[in-house]
Amino acid sequence: MSVLHQSGVIPYRINRGKLEILLITSSSGKRWIVPKGWIALWMTSVRSAAKEAWEEAGVTGTVTHSAIGSYKTRKWGCPCQVEMHLMLVEQELETYPEAGRRKRQWLSLSKAIKRVQDVELKRLLKHMQTIQLDQISQAQSV
Repeated sequence: MSVLHQSGVIPYRINRGKLEILLITSSSGKRWIVPKGWIALWMTSVRSAAKEAWEEAGVTGTVTHSAIGSYKTRKWGCPCQVEMHLMLVEQELETYPEAGRRKRQWLSLSKAIKRVQDVELKRLLKHMQTIQLDQISQAQSV
């Protein structure tokens, strides 16, 4: 059985010197997650992650070329590899493809960790606690 591939972003901003994470609701509205989706054959992981951020959360910005982490999961009974990148949000749009289907909320990193239920996403957010803000900023792609 072949492995399916997804990519996503952990959208963040610095607000008054504090790191904030943007969470969105899942398509069912029951869980708080970050934007992620299938990688199209003609797209890189980074471009696909940026596309998902715009479609699901209405944000654009700078996405790291190197992933902050990855994890394995199962989707529709198939093995799936998910690669997650950081996105420094530069623009938050009011109109975007899934605006009527999802809620979004900016939270401190510690509150975001408490809000998400997904174990792997929680692990990646906890990893962000160990990274200094200047290191996060330097990790951004050009």
